Amino acid sequence: MNNCLLCHSSFRREINYEKLFLFVKYKERYTCSECLKKFVKKKGKICSGCNKEIDTKGLCNDCLQWKRKYAGNLLDNRSLYQYNDTFHDVMVQYKRYGDYILCHVLAELIDQLPAADYYVPVPSSPSHLEKRGFDTIYAIYQKLVPLTKLLVKSDTEKAQGEKNREERLLTKQTFSAIDNKNISGKILLLDDIYTTGRTLYHARDALLEVYPNCKINSFTISR
Repeated sequence: MNNCLLCHSSFRREINYEKLFLFVKYKERYTCSECLKKFVKKKGKICSGCNKEIDTKGLCNDCLQWKRKYAGNLLDNRSLYQYNDTFHDVMVQYKRYGDYILCHVLAELIDQLPAADYYVPVPSSPSHLEKRGFDTIYAIYQKLVPLTKLLVKSDTEKAQGEKNREERLLTKQTFSAIDNKNISGKILLLDDIYTTGRTLYHARDALLEVYPNCKINSFTISR
């Protein structure tokens, strides 16, 4: 029996005999089926740039603005889930109150990541790292793929989660890239939520200054 990290109820792990006989590596369960149902996967039409659910095919308003700003060089972001109340509540508990154990719940939501040569987590700022005692994005992805630390983030006057939309978009560059002569090929930026895209575009900008020949895309759990 397992104990759900969200509702604390006991649940029995379901055995997938097809995967068992194919010798697929067992993935630990931390969330019961009822709680997992509260995380809603994307469905219907989605923005071809950031994966936001939209009413028509093409790009959402955010991506149209980024397309104009970057002369058509859009960041290709893949995401899995809608940003709903359940996701919001988990993120508040995880990031604002530093409940480390919830990184297992968030990792469990990720079925598969896009292929890349390097998986680069968006780092925490020094003040947040000191306050929480762990790097929130690194903790989510560390057991899923090999991670390469290529970004450093400086402190800002206010956390992104505390800013409104206008403040987010006006956030100044806080990332710098670590120079590693061995890096080439495809880089996948990893984050938790895509809100306006400002953080991920800043992260890509910093990487492109040092690795101009790399192809850089991004992945977030929710959009």
